Amino acid sequence: MKHEIQRMNVTGILLCMVFVLSRPLLHAQETRSILIEAESFQDKGGWVIDSQFMDLMGSPFLMAHGLGVPVADAHTQVTFPREGTQYRLWVRTRNWASPWTGKAPGRFQILLNDEILDVTLGTGPDAWGWQDGGRVQIKTRQNRLTLHDLTGFNGRCDALFFTTDLDVRPPSDLEALSLWRKTLLGRPDTPQDADDFDFVVVGGGVAGTCAAISAARLGVQVALIQDRPVLGGNNSSEVRVHLGGRIKLEPFPALGNIVNEIGPNKGGNAQPGDQYEDAKKLFFVQAEKNITLFLNHRVNQVSMDQGRIETVTAVQVETGRKVRFSAPLFADCTGDGTLGVLAGAHFMMGREGQDLYGEPTAPDAGDDMTMGSSVQWFAQEAPAESPFPDIDWGLPWDEHKLEAITRGDWNWETGMNLHQIEDFERIRDYGLLVVFSNWSYLKNHASVKDEFKRSRLQWVAYVAGKRESRRLIGDYVLREQDLVEHTVFPDGTAPTSWTIDLHYPDPKNTALFPDSEFKSIAKHITIYTYPIPYRCLYSRNVDNLLMAGRNISVTHVALGTVRVMRTTGMMGEVIGMAAAVCRKHEADPRDVYITYLQELVGLMREGTGDPSLPNRQTYNQGGTKGVKP
Repeated sequence: MKHEIQRMNVTGILLCMVFVLSRPLLHAQETRSILIEAESFQDKGGWVIDSQFMDLMGSPFLMAHGLGVPVADAHTQVTFPREGTQYRLWVRTRNWASPWTGKAPGRFQILLNDEILDVTLGTGPDAWGWQDGGRVQIKTRQNRLTLHDLTGFNGRCDALFFTTDLDVRPPSDLEALSLWRKTLLGRPDTPQDADDFDFVVVGGGVAGTCAAISAARLGVQVALIQDRPVLGGNNSSEVRVHLGGRIKLEPFPALGNIVNEIGPNKGGNAQPGDQYEDAKKLFFVQAEKNITLFLNHRVNQVSMDQGRIETVTAVQVETGRKVRFSAPLFADCTGDGTLGVLAGAHFMMGREGQDLYGEPTAPDAGDDMTMGSSVQWFAQEAPAESPFPDIDWGLPWDEHKLEAITRGDWNWETGMNLHQIEDFERIRDYGLLVVFSNWSYLKNHASVKDEFKRSRLQWVAYVAGKRESRRLIGDYVLREQDLVEHTVFPDGTAPTSWTIDLHYPDPKNTALFPDSEFKSIAKHITIYTYPIPYRCLYSRNVDNLLMAGRNISVTHVALGTVRVMRTTGMMGEVIGMAAAVCRKHEADPRDVYITYLQELVGLMREGTGDPSLPNRQTYNQGGTKGVKP
């Protein structure tokens, strides 16, 4: 019966379905105030849910990502306490381009029962805040509320607040705002408990998906929690990055078979969305009876007990419903080290200086620079001329700055000198701004514009592809010397095969855009195929925390090779095996290294994937010298 329930819970919302269907969309407090969360609109039209920044600004929000064409309206039904009452409307929004321009590209309107309200929204300051939507006379109790996009240029709406107290302004402080939301929406203080699990994997990118499948095939009951509607992370249709690196290598050629199962047949960056085969990843997760999948759930709270994670709590992105998970073992596959940081795990961020690890490629002194995040895009030929708005809010552009191309690849990368967590919305938005600024100039003013008159901007990522942020510290920190000198440790696991591939601001682009470049260069150091020590895959101070992905225990320099997704997927396979060993012996991850390493080695030799499937390494194998004798 438990497995039957798990089969139904593919989208991760079964636990809150009854709650959602039975509760009203909004909650009235003494008939004076009504709060509507935009992400809970019943019909979202062409608006998309953006949950990337909810830990920073307090909530998911709806965004009109139309590439210069207004998106379809979003609608919902609202029941007011009584008719014939005047309300004041406040709308939480922001002018996303205001840090760089005085104009407001993301404008939208509110319609009440198909009548447009007077105020144009999205024109305020750059920070998230409440914009006054004016006074509204409510004539009937049942009302149709509409978000109407005016531009197609990423207008965003977090929430709408109607109040009969015309002098009240909603709170802006995030802590006060969170409590205010919870009170007004009538959300319970206590999260709903999910089933108990053996292993909770947070993060459904390639690493987390492989970890969940690997553990489940060894009899481990797994909860896989992903904060997006699809699996795959950077290899999903939302971000569209190819699977780099090689699989099925010595000393463990059986590692990588799960990566092979879930990976797409085609490669390449910034390609049509179906090439990334989101459905294939979901299919293989659904096929495992021991996995319960929670899509659209964001983990934002952890309870600890004597250095161990006791529970994690996730919020369902659309409903706000909280679900609590307990298990003896957890994995951080978030990329950002989100779970580890919430649990107090030691971590690093930025570039370590040579004085710390003695790496030749490291800077003399440590700094905060990281590799950046990419907002990729592409255009396609249309049957007829395809105009694009001649925007007046973009960055100043000219022939010297022009990129006369139809695809922005990995090197459209920004934010290297900003904080990849705290400044991430700004980083993503700047990526959007430069794409739209360049394309508008190319289509309307460039000397070569006639060559692009039928080119139509087809896709621009609104989920930025991040390379680097926080790295959790394990019992060993992998260094450049280990890779270059091929220092093999007895606890070697998944082999990394990519070059040490480090990205830096493109000097030519920096000269054109001082301190705000949006393109990068890559510098490569060729290595031999190298097995990553198991001690890099668990936390040194959180006893029951494993990790896989770009947040493992490596230096900034060493991250250059381990961060590509075939390699991170094999890490996931390994920690899934380690979870099975831990479950069998009621042990912690460190115990596997100390006592049960040979058992893990045996599992890595055998593998948990299907070796009968064809090896689909059809794209960019990375730069390796081969296996060192």
